[in-house]
Amino acid sequence: MKIKPVIWEFVRFGLVGGFCTALHYVLYWLLQQAIYVNVAYTVGYVTSFVANFYLTSYFTFGSAPSWKKLFGMAGAHAVNYLLHMVLLNLFLWLGMSNELAPLPVFAIAIPVNFLLVRFVFKHKKNDDETR
Repeated sequence: MKIKPVIWEFVRFGLVGGFCTALHYVLYWLLQQAIYVNVAYTVGYVTSFVANFYLTSYFTFGSAPSWKKLFGMAGAHAVNYLLHMVLLNLFLWLGMSNELAPLPVFAIAIPVNFLLVRFVFKHKKNDDETR
């Protein structure tokens, strides 16, 4: 039985996403003890975004990073960041602790992010850059 390439992409995406989500959460957890929760979350998000971009380029989709892909991924992550912030503040408003509120956010936002980022890296116009 041959496994479709999109399945392997999703597995690699999951590994990269797991690492970057852990990085994001650890930074958030450390910083939220000293600074405002939304600022701590944003610092963690931006740091994990940079790591995510390079790992997604090289490992997940096996392509060289480019400015076009960076801006495309930044656009996808801008949508994703807004989703994260709305969900984070919703879960905080619902009474979840600062430490636990990011966990359901990640569970909801990561699959959405996969679809957005996959579009950026697999869009036909980007195929010409990797040849």
